[in-house]
Amino acid sequence: MIELEGLTKRFGTKTAVDQLSFTVRPGVVTGFLGPNGAGKSTTMRMMLDLDAPTSGSVRIDGRHYRELDEPLKYIGALLDAKAMHGGRSAYHNLLCLAQSNRIAERRVAEVLDMVGLTAVAKKKSKNFSMGMGQRLGIAAALLGDPRILLFDEPVNGLDPEGIHWIRNLMKALAADGRTIFVSSHLMSEMALTADHLIVIGQGRLLADTTMADFIQRNSRSYVRLRSPQQEQVKDVLASDGSTPVQTDDGAFEIDGASTERIGELMAEHGIVLHELSAQRASLEEAFMRMTAGAVEYHAHNAVEQPQQPQWGAGVKGA
Repeated sequence: MIELEGLTKRFGTKTAVDQLSFTVRPGVVTGFLGPNGAGKSTTMRMMLDLDAPTSGSVRIDGRHYRELDEPLKYIGALLDAKAMHGGRSAYHNLLCLAQSNRIAERRVAEVLDMVGLTAVAKKKSKNFSMGMGQRLGIAAALLGDPRILLFDEPVNGLDPEGIHWIRNLMKALAADGRTIFVSSHLMSEMALTADHLIVIGQGRLLADTTMADFIQRNSRSYVRLRSPQQEQVKDVLASDGSTPVQTDDGAFEIDGASTERIGELMAEHGIVLHELSAQRASLEEAFMRMTAGAVEYHAHNAVEQPQQPQWGAGVKGA
């Protein structure tokens, strides 16, 4: 379990993390979301004592990270896969970590096999592709067989097979009762992986809830209906007290209704349906809606228009 209480970090006049308090519990995959500059990386670094908090505290199973004698046996982390020594082989990078935490050497071979790097165990990590480096970083996190794991952008550089593998690995580790805390900008992947969400913006806590509840509270759900009998549909819905919105493709969107109710209503009036479906927003849509006011860095789609010649003075051929 990871417990944050009033965690704050300032860099000069800039407050990167502002009074964060939440608990990451075992048995579920907890996703950590926030716009760029929200303070996610700083928060994770403070969990590992890589940055000292200005105030507040982080406890790992009731203790500060610096109080852990053999930290890799308590908490494994992937924050930067490039942190490995490029001149060492994959095997010797992990062996150094194992020896510093009194982990048996046989565990090195085990985790290399788990992440699919056995065939390149003797190769120098500086020659690894981004995906191979990512797998080596994951192996380092797993080395001490810890009960708590932190992953920052774990799918970076992985191919589809690798993404599927790490997703299932995190789920399996959570099912084993471990605490899994993962930060990612890939909303589609987070939606498939996380059970619980911690969302921050400008260093402050915005949400601490289940995935399903987060999407429900921060998005619009409606019923979509298509029928060749559009006028009859309008009349039936109006008589039922519904106010449908008609889309460009001729379909109707009805808020606050269920597919069961709308389907029964149309059947009662003998109306032919070509589509009847419940529409729910994606995690990305819900996230964008919640964090709209907490985005620090905005991009603008300004497309430079070509200069039009000003026909007149100084232009030949006018």
